[in-house]
Amino acid sequence: MTYQTTVGWSLFTSGIVTLLLKALPYDSLYWGILLLFVGIVVLVRRQL
Repeated sequence: MTYQTTVGWSLFTSGIVTLLLKALPYDSLYWGILLLFVGIVVLVRRQL
């Protein structure tokens, strides 16, 4: 059950991120790096 929920959220958020990268100004590489950094921070904070 947890696996399906994780996969569902992963697909959902990746779809949102894809739409954001298309809609946001500037190069998508910079937004991708920023979102990756934010994701790492969220994961690290959740582990603590």
